[in-house]
Amino acid sequence: MSFGNDLPSKRGLIPSLGALLAFEAAARHESFTRAAAELNLTQGAVSRQIRQIEDQLGLALFVRVRQRVTLTDAGRLYLGDVRRALVDLGEATHRVMALAGRGRILNLATLPTFATRWLVPRLPDFFARHPDISINFSTRLSPFDFAADPFDAAIHYGRADWAGATAHHLMREVIVPVASPVWRAAHAPDRLEDLARLPLLQQSTRPAAWPAWFAAQGLDAPETVRGMVFEQFAMIAQAAASGLGAALLPRLLIEDDLATGRLEVLFDRAIVPDEAYWIVIPDAKAGQPAVEAFRRWIVGAAGHSEGGS
Repeated sequence: MSFGNDLPSKRGLIPSLGALLAFEAAARHESFTRAAAELNLTQGAVSRQIRQIEDQLGLALFVRVRQRVTLTDAGRLYLGDVRRALVDLGEATHRVMALAGRGRILNLATLPTFATRWLVPRLPDFFARHPDISINFSTRLSPFDFAADPFDAAIHYGRADWAGATAHHLMREVIVPVASPVWRAAHAPDRLEDLARLPLLQQSTRPAAWPAWFAAQGLDAPETVRGMVFEQFAMIAQAAASGLGAALLPRLLIEDDLATGRLEVLFDRAIVPDEAYWIVIPDAKAGQPAVEAFRRWIVGAAGHSEGGS
């Protein structure tokens, strides 16, 4: 949503910021009531603000059905532009705040388990070296368009194929079968073949993990892998520590669990996938001081971590 030099003549077409925030929140929640609770307004106030936008545009943005609202085609089209405008405004505000405080802000998209289990524990070292830089974290599970999501960098697992950006290698995963000491004692998997008949926890985004592990050991995978399915490594690690089954997990994400004995390696038979972790820098942000400082630091930290695995 850009008016350029025509802004003065278009100013009368721009709804108030409060109305735009109400519209975005209502679209996200599909509810005026929940939008009102988020914005600390009454439901009536949210409804009036959205009605003002609709009157100004001369068309409906929502279809109202009892307690639920859904976007019209026009509403969906408008929502994309409104969200980009709000993100741009937030970015501009952050930049000015950073300038006023002589600080620098890095907006980082990251994988949730990697962030909580590997990155965050190491951040005190980064901030000790760069006290003028602060980091805003957001979760992204797959590649996205840096032009639409204005992040300064992203942590990515996979291959180095991200359009409009450069990927810098961090580390590869060393994946091992683990379980809780209690589960191990109860099921006593003494041979590799024993695992095939036991509950095996699985990750929904890596359905071939257990078959690949069995194949790497020269064994046939079970026709049907029995066990619960989870979306993220953090969930699987907790499930394994709680005695719900055996799990295939990267060592770098369970360092504390192994050190404290919450998890044990069942067999020292690791696999190392071809995919890797990368720090991805959009071409438009390459060379910026805060981005470059973080890139140098995390590449060094990852190299040290991988070398010590």
